[in-house]
Amino acid sequence: MSIPQENRDDSSLDSALRPSRWDEYIGQGPIKENLRILIDAAGKRGEPLEHILFYGPAGLGKTTLAHLIKAEMGSSMKITSGPAIERVGDLASILTNLAPHDILFIDEVHRLNKMVEEVLYPAMEARKLDIIIGKGPAARTIQLDLPPFTLVAATTRIALLSSPLRSRFSGGTFRLEFYSQEEIKRILKRSASLLDITADDTALDIIAARSRFTPRTANHLLKRCRDVATVRGNGTIDEKTALRALNLLNIDEAGLLAEDRRLLDILIHKFGGGPVGLSTLAAASSEEASTIEEIHEPYLLRLGFIERTPRGRMATGQAYKHLSLEPPQSTLL
Repeated sequence: MSIPQENRDDSSLDSALRPSRWDEYIGQGPIKENLRILIDAAGKRGEPLEHILFYGPAGLGKTTLAHLIKAEMGSSMKITSGPAIERVGDLASILTNLAPHDILFIDEVHRLNKMVEEVLYPAMEARKLDIIIGKGPAARTIQLDLPPFTLVAATTRIALLSSPLRSRFSGGTFRLEFYSQEEIKRILKRSASLLDITADDTALDIIAARSRFTPRTANHLLKRCRDVATVRGNGTIDEKTALRALNLLNIDEAGLLAEDRRLLDILIHKFGGGPVGLSTLAAASSEEASTIEEIHEPYLLRLGFIERTPRGRMATGQAYKHLSLEPPQSTLL
């Protein structure tokens, strides 16, 4: 079933393309199998699902898995994010408004502040909420019972989560992996069908190859190719249209953005290929260290274009080859 014309604005497309059933979710096979067992076991016992943590680069489907868990459990889901829970009172308000077997999804959970995180521990472990009323000698603590609920959390930076918080995800901690090109192509075919887009196989292969092994990126590129096909073509995404759209976006055959190539260029020409520390590389490129670490670096590592060493980041021979540069002799060894 295609998405109605009135629902095709970009603000709703991401949710419209999100799989609503397990058989529509492509990839991440081991995680899906583990989740199905957890869900079926909880259902047979009549218990809420145990707390679950997803981590991995952005755009791989962490939020989608949370929605699928909600649908499979027949539960309601409250959605928030780490930065949105600024005070203990914010968390208390969310938790006390949950119904039995509800799911609380916290995105960017690594950005919870320490005081909020400490209140979350007993909520996850014993379903108790400790609230301090008053200050100084007159302060007292009251304890509220919480309904049985499931916390599903997601993060792109699991290293920033404290050990006490990580240990409380008793249902499991699951790392989402990059997708294969074939899986990305299957996702693109499904999205094209939902958007009522005509795209030939060659065009889908080209888009898939430049999608950074990431479904969110693949769907974004498909929509931009559709725009070019509508404005500059006959409405069909063919090889010529796909290449034209991707060239306009300055995305090369390896899926590198202009910013990715600039980082490699700085690493190679300014620092002799490295090693160079992250903060130094960030200063030289006028990028935030977190932007390099969360957006650019995972894909460059996946391609084998850079390496992390104890002394810093290094460009590999593959990076030199991609930029049509002669690598130093030490890189070839």
